Amino acid sequence: MYCPFCGAQDTKVIDSRLVADGGQVRRRRECLSCNERFTTFETAELVMPRLIKSDGTREPFDENKLRAGMMRALEKRPVSLEDLEAAISRICHQLRATGEREVPARELGERVMEALQQLDDVAYVRFASVYRSFQDISEFAAEVDRLRKAGGKKGGGKGDA
Repeated sequence: MYCPFCGAQDTKVIDSRLVADGGQVRRRRECLSCNERFTTFETAELVMPRLIKSDGTREPFDENKLRAGMMRALEKRPVSLEDLEAAISRICHQLRATGEREVPARELGERVMEALQQLDDVAYVRFASVYRSFQDISEFAAEVDRLRKAGGKKGGGKGDA
């Protein structure tokens, strides 16, 4: 670790502590040249798999894009930001857990639909209508009927949509 004060390469660790619920290590360091002290934070770099689009192109996973899409589906729905962030975290964890360097974008879309269905049925149908490119009202009706038969309880009521 280079010293931010003098640029020397030799520093020593004086103290290490876990922070952020164990997700980060805080280290106090001292430069062996100028004796200045400074703090560094160390986190694990978790590489997300690249997405293989339906046309065969590949693009890096973008958590902000995932969040924006889910927020669009959840707009004006009674779902807390904490529940949304927990769902995003679960999706990211599931993708990393595959151990693959690349995954089909369709797999990500299916995971998003599963998460939205658990959060809110209306948001799920909104997302599914765009994701699956519903062409007419009969496709919406078929999906709503499928949800009813599956026992969907979230999101029903007057004024929804």
